[in-house]
Amino acid sequence: MSRPSLKFYCFSPAVMAATFVIETAGAFWVLIRYRFDITAKLIVALLLCLGLFQLAEYMVCEGAFGISSLDWARIGYVAITALPPLGLHLGMTIAGRRNGWLLAFAYGSGLAFALFFLFTGQGMQSHICLGNYVIFKIAPYAVKLYAMYYYGWLLAGLAAMSGWREKMKRSDRRAALGWLMVGYTAFIVPTTLINIANPETIAGIPSIMCGFAVLLALVLIFRVAPLTLKQRSWGRRA
Repeated sequence: MSRPSLKFYCFSPAVMAATFVIETAGAFWVLIRYRFDITAKLIVALLLCLGLFQLAEYMVCEGAFGISSLDWARIGYVAITALPPLGLHLGMTIAGRRNGWLLAFAYGSGLAFALFFLFTGQGMQSHICLGNYVIFKIAPYAVKLYAMYYYGWLLAGLAAMSGWREKMKRSDRRAALGWLMVGYTAFIVPTTLINIANPETIAGIPSIMCGFAVLLALVLIFRVAPLTLKQRSWGRRA
């Protein structure tokens, strides 16, 4: 598929590559610096999924490793599909809450969409690499359902975390949950404002949202992780 010439904008391929480096390096930093408990696993999973989408988006524009651009688009969508359930799970873990049915529903719905994008021919139909973001075209009948899934779980996660935070007594965990909410808001609100200001950008929501999601990555690395994780002791047994 032919693509327009690329220019350096906020979400250009160069920025996609830099964002991938930040997010994956952050994941490895958490792995090296902190004990690998359930909270650390969820933070690392979030960072790796964010990084994988940026890598996939870059490869959609540039192509590499013998994988077609359309298959890279599928990989990218699978990565971002995992983000809402992982974020909800992280918030629940920080708050010390347990709700197996809610998590099962969140992960189950995410898995259904992931399988749809990976193995259904019409799931991911085409893509256009623009100078400032990538447009992904999925099956028309799935657009509204996927938007409901994505925004639904993001907003449900924010609402749940707000309620949990009000009842928390530990100041460090309370602060961590507050920062996680800030991280959520940091990529939801700017994307929404851009879409309102320029409705044509709605077609590029995943690309634009994950461009701003580097703010979430920084919050996870520098605020949530230090507040919730124990540092490794390399000189003796952890």
